[in-house]
Amino acid sequence: MKFDLDAVFVEHGCAGSALATRILRALPRHVPVTHVADARAVPRSASGERDPFGAGKRRMVIAQRKTPFLMACPAGSSSFACCGYLVLTLASNCPMDCSYCFLQEYLADNPDFQVYANFTDSFAELDRLIGNARGRSFRVGTGELADSLALDSLTSISRDLVGFFAARENLTLELKTKTDEIENLLALDPRGRVLVSWTLSPDAIYRSSEHLTAAPAARIAAARAVLDAGYGVAFHFDPLIAYPGAERDYILLIDELLDMVPPKQISFISMGGLRMTPRLRGAARSRFPGDPMLCGEEVLASDGRFRTFAPLRLNLYRTLADRFRKAGAEIPAYLCMEAASVHERIFGAPPSRPAIIGERLARG
Repeated sequence: MKFDLDAVFVEHGCAGSALATRILRALPRHVPVTHVADARAVPRSASGERDPFGAGKRRMVIAQRKTPFLMACPAGSSSFACCGYLVLTLASNCPMDCSYCFLQEYLADNPDFQVYANFTDSFAELDRLIGNARGRSFRVGTGELADSLALDSLTSISRDLVGFFAARENLTLELKTKTDEIENLLALDPRGRVLVSWTLSPDAIYRSSEHLTAAPAARIAAARAVLDAGYGVAFHFDPLIAYPGAERDYILLIDELLDMVPPKQISFISMGGLRMTPRLRGAARSRFPGDPMLCGEEVLASDGRFRTFAPLRLNLYRTLADRFRKAGAEIPAYLCMEAASVHERIFGAPPSRPAIIGERLARG
């Protein structure tokens, strides 16, 4: 296991589950395990911590999920050009600690790392989805509220997911990660139904802001390995951060990527600028007061988020889009949480409807 845990809590009713059994067998012996009647009581134990959110990342709770697993991406909005992404919530929080991460706000009141013992119940939701929309294809990801692979050596959830999606032609699974935790994947046959995506940042951002993540070079090497094993690969340049020398560093990063992964074998790329609500900005700067990436030129936008000054942000979008365009392959690309007008300025055409984009990305 590559990440440290301080404690594991098992909700009553989960102790005999396949997931709990799997985790407890693989758990290092020094990690204490406590059984609790209700998982909702566990976060209160962190209330006296100086950094409750950071402490929650090291405390795993195995619980039953009582609400649906499948939902539309929470970043989606009628204000933005959306990609039609569907989210499967199988865990909550992340053992890594990026200074800009929106989970610092989104999970502030419930910071413990949760995994759901009944995660296979989500398979029935997915089967209903495709049964009610025959002929359509959907891209479904697990990397919105938790990194898809960070604790996969402990949970092995990827094995269940790949097996399920490999048998369904109308579903594509996206496993989104900042790790190189791919050992389980290399032993499986995705049958063309699974892609793995990495968030990529230049070394300057990785060193300053992406704590406990794999180095960018290690992420790219992992992408090459899963590509060779039959998986699709995609890349998210999000958040793009405008710092002195950023344009040069992003070009070097893309060149490093394209040296390892041929453009024609990249399923898609996405880009998104750094954006923070006032509450998230305050939490991030409080937890990471020395991070210069959190102190760029920002303005409070109409959506209530601080965003990088538009000329700087759009210049980075154009720089990356032009570099990929010059690579000689038509790589599908989209912007995350940007207005349709911004998409048109970068790509020269208005974005398609979310359902069409989602269908196109799901079909590859």
